This record gives sequence, C-alpha cells and structure tokens, in this order.
Amino acid sequence: MKPVAPFPLALILGALASVALAWVASAAPLAAQPPGRCAASLPALQDGAAGWIVRDLSVNGEAQRLVLFSPPAPRATLVMLPGGSGKIDIRCDGTFGHPDNFLVRTRALWLARGYAVLIPDAAGNRTLRGRRSTPAYAATVRALVAVAKEQADRPVILMGTSQGSIAAMNGAATLPGGEIAALVLTESVSRLGGSGETVFDAHPEAVHVPVLVVANTDDACFVAPPQDAPKIVTQLVRSPSVRLLNLSGGMLKSKPCGSLSPHGYFGIEDKAVGAIADWIDAQLK
Repeated sequence: MKPVAPFPLALILGALASVALAWVASAAPLAAQPPGRCAASLPALQDGAAGWIVRDLSVNGEAQRLVLFSPPAPRATLVMLPGGSGKIDIRCDGTFGHPDNFLVRTRALWLARGYAVLIPDAAGNRTLRGRRSTPAYAATVRALVAVAKEQADRPVILMGTSQGSIAAMNGAATLPGGEIAALVLTESVSRLGGSGETVFDAHPEAVHVPVLVVANTDDACFVAPPQDAPKIVTQLVRSPSVRLLNLSGGMLKSKPCGSLSPHGYFGIEDKAVGAIADWIDAQLK
C-alpha cells in the first residue's frame, strides 16, 4: 500500500476499531466449549496471547455467564457492567443477542487501546433491575474481578453505565483495598425509576479508589440527569481523587434512556472512549 497523507485522529481510531472488531469476530476461543454450556474453566492468559473466551460460573447459586476479550499483553482489564436489565445474551461464540449497550458496542475501541474487556450477562438470566445495590450482587462483582485477575496479572478497573453504574459502585464499595485500581461511572442512574434503586443506594461513601464520573450534558434520560453528577461526586468522600468529566453531543435513535441516544453516547463513541481512556491511562502511570 502506498503511503498516504496523515489522517485525522478520528479516522485513525475508527480504522483501529474496525481492525479490532474484525479480530473479535474471527478470533478462535481459548478453550473448548461443549454444546449447551460454555467453558467451565480456562487457562490464564499469557503475555503475547490474544483471543476471547466465554465462561460460565456459579455465583450465589446462580448461573453467571461472561465473555472476556483480550489483546496481547493487556495494559489493564476493564470489567464492564451494562445498564438496563443487564441481559445482553452472550453466546458461546462470543457474540451478543443484544449488542447495543455502550459498553458492549465499543469493545473494539477499548481493545485497540490495549485493554482487555470482561463483560457479564445478567446473573441467573433474569433482570438485574433492583438487584444491583444488594450484597448478593456485590459478591457477583467480586467474582468477576477475581476472574479478571485470574486471566491476566494486570490492574482491574470497574466501569458501569446507566443502571450498571449502580453495580460498579456497589462492587467498588465492598471490594478490599488493592483489588481494583479505579472506578468509572457513566450516565449513572441517580433518580428513582422502575428499578427502585440508584447509585446512592450502593454506598458511594465507602468507595476508596480514584473515580471518574462522566455526564453528557445532552443526556435526556429522566433517571440519569447530568445535573446530578456533581452530587455523585460529593458523595464519594473516601475516594483519594474524583474527577467529573462533562461530555456533549450524540444522536437519538432510541428512547432517551436507551442505548442509541446521548445517554449511550450514540454517535460520539470515539470521543467518549478517548476521554475516559485518557483518564484511565493517567491512573495506571
């Protein structure tokens, strides 16, 4: 291929994401997957390894499926907790029945930046609404972090979006010191809706790691108004550092609280991932 003139950063990131997404789609699983059940156990990833694995666990007596994507020698592992009901229908071939959630659909962007990505499905294959702030789900988050550490000896960052921020906050509030390196909360549910819980029910006062709170000023979701983000920041009293990141923009192709909207950074994925990744990079130095 002949050399070309320099590309704008957005085009470069888009190309990297396309390559990473193609790799995600084509990579062979790291362990055999019997019909009807994905891998029950798997070897730890080694430096230089790349691929994906779907794994079934049993946590609190419930089936817990997760998928882990990893580039060679990941810089860190992002444990990503989607919003909504939490049901994303992870299949044994590493694809999703419900792929629209911000954290799910941007996985290639994170991989292109050198991060491993671990995404869980709904525990017990039932809705997580109303369950994410409970002690039982905190135990689930701890189990997910343990899997991340088993796969790669790298820092672990919890990241939640919308109702998934409740789960991420709950996990960060209950994990022992040193288990995670940081917490990222995006478009967090801060007002009561159908789930009957908010991030304030997940003990923000007990979080003791650096936190990034991200709010899109164009988010019109009634349970996650951007004007509540500063209140979330003020509740994180034990965190050694808290940053509020304000974004703007996005397109509306779903309901205001849906994934394909400013609430889910639809149309501004590169900008959102880039800004969040810059903060994570700074925490890893």
